[in-house]
Amino acid sequence: MTTISAKQRIGVFDSGVGGLTVLREIYRQLPQESILYFGDTARVPYGNRTPEEIIQFVRQILDWMESQGIKMAIMACNTSSALALDIVRSEYDFPILGVILPGAKAAVEVGNCIGVIATPATAKSHAYQTAILEINPNVQVWEVGCPEFVPIVEQNRIHEADTLEVAKRYLQPLVEQGIDTLVYGCTHYPHLEPVFKRILAPEICLVDPAVHVVAAATRELDLLGILNTRSPLPTRFCVSGNNEQFAQSSINWLGCTPEVEKVNLSASVSTTLTALENRSALY
Repeated sequence: MTTISAKQRIGVFDSGVGGLTVLREIYRQLPQESILYFGDTARVPYGNRTPEEIIQFVRQILDWMESQGIKMAIMACNTSSALALDIVRSEYDFPILGVILPGAKAAVEVGNCIGVIATPATAKSHAYQTAILEINPNVQVWEVGCPEFVPIVEQNRIHEADTLEVAKRYLQPLVEQGIDTLVYGCTHYPHLEPVFKRILAPEICLVDPAVHVVAAATRELDLLGILNTRSPLPTRFCVSGNNEQFAQSSINWLGCTPEVEKVNLSASVSTTLTALENRSALY
């Protein structure tokens, strides 16, 4: 088993810029930690993919992150958390956290009539409904798949007039059910909060699982004795697609233009493994 040290990075991954909501929470709650962020922008969105594709993508990302020496992985992607977390969690030596269980726990603490907006794949899996009802079988849960939200965020079309109409179409069924709580079942969706607030009554509680998965990560790192106490390294940003486009898209969420590397997952993992094998052969 690989030894994990406190100074190693936390790996955070998503299909694109959505996971930056989790990254911002890490900056707020765990400012001393070093981060490796990966956006699988060549294959975004994940919400219309098959479970088999999602599991394959997640394994490729985790294999690469393992080769980069991370101490923990956070799936800042609800679709990956819903379809792959339970399958891959036992395959790696470092802890892997998903956003669904922390989000479900937070929702049950504040609501009885809970709406969940998610990608089609996450909604179809009923992962949130299952998790929420396992915690409290007496609450009511409604889930809505929202395939247009991720492209809107990735293309930075949040403030366009059509976006409000799209949001009304997805949220109206939940409003009609009388929800008192809305869960962001995709890490892209907090970016749309200004739009949602124009539609929803102010008393509806908005639950962002990003806040709660980082709190769970803090507890896990503390339990394992691997909280970093030194100054953090600069965040390393990597993508599988257009690195310049990701950098420009990130400005709105990070307040700066990050340096972004383009990574070929299969080639990077293969090259790293070959180097390790060659090095081992010398000893």
